[in-house]
Amino acid sequence: MYLCASSLQPRHIYNHITMKLSQFKFNLPSDLIALYPPANRDEARLMVVDRRTGKIEHRVFTDLVDYVKDGDVFVINNTKVFPAKLNGEKEKTGAKIEVLLLRELNHESRLWDVLVDPARKIRIGNKLYFGEGDELVAEVIDNTTSRGRTLRFLFDGTYDEFKKTLFGLGHTPLPKEIKRDEMPEDADNFQTIYAKVEGAVSAPTAGMHFSKILMKRLEIIGASFAELTLHPGIGNFRDIEVEDLTKHKPDSEEMEITQECCDLVNEANQRHNTVFAVGTTSMKALETAVTISSKVKPFKGWTNKFIFPPYNFTVANAMITNFHLPKSPMMMEVAAFCGYDLLMKAYKEAVAEKYHFFTYGDAMLII
Repeated sequence: MYLCASSLQPRHIYNHITMKLSQFKFNLPSDLIALYPPANRDEARLMVVDRRTGKIEHRVFTDLVDYVKDGDVFVINNTKVFPAKLNGEKEKTGAKIEVLLLRELNHESRLWDVLVDPARKIRIGNKLYFGEGDELVAEVIDNTTSRGRTLRFLFDGTYDEFKKTLFGLGHTPLPKEIKRDEMPEDADNFQTIYAKVEGAVSAPTAGMHFSKILMKRLEIIGASFAELTLHPGIGNFRDIEVEDLTKHKPDSEEMEITQECCDLVNEANQRHNTVFAVGTTSMKALETAVTISSKVKPFKGWTNKFIFPPYNFTVANAMITNFHLPKSPMMMEVAAFCGYDLLMKAYKEAVAEKYHFFTYGDAMLII
């Protein structure tokens, strides 16, 4: 009998319990937050967690081939991170400011939703200057959005010229937890090798472990790759401010799942093959687009889905993910798939074995 993901989890323990934010706290030494990626993408460590037996194995990421058979499907997120961080100055005072571009609102008017740091001294009507000789100027036109600020960039050239200037001044938006200066290599390292659809301010980090050679080896076995797009937003790294997780309101993220992706996933499930969700973003997208008949349908729009225990997964029956920070939405989603107790056991072992956590950290395969 084919077992879907939900039937493999010890769900009965949590079916009548509302999980709380504080249950996702654990002691993570700061030196286990990876500041740099491994020299080769596929040489990260890999913890393999079996939900049925509770067994935990310690491997390397290239060992992924040992868990794959002909007909299996990897669901990958082909979003591409753009240089979303700008350094500038406030008019008159010359105060240093950092702007994180979140979302383009209007193509013609050059409107963007942004976060500004420090935010407290930025007011409607203020002008912000970027680049040497004030290459780019922006005016604050809205100070009250839930996302922070809305800027109108003042630029007389064509849209292509504007975009080239904007991204030319931008930097790789490394999370603040990676406490070091940006390096030129980050532009490539903070990206999957299959990134193609621009729009993310945060990388789908589980996919960063795949190399061209490893993907070719998986294809030789007979596995295929189903691409979808979900642009991870900064909301993944904001602190959750409510203890009752049912009251958390996540940011919306833009996503698209094509018919081709749906066909690959649905046919794999029909064959009882393994569907590997590569990362929490791929899993979130699949669960957004699934029907009551457990089939994935094409989708183009926005999702604000927030997955935490208890949750019944209906599409993927394996998951590849990184080791996430305490009390993060990504950790909660993984706990829902793995089972809370088993994940906490795995994280405790990861800390003891000095696995690296977060964006540039090691990987976990949950089967």
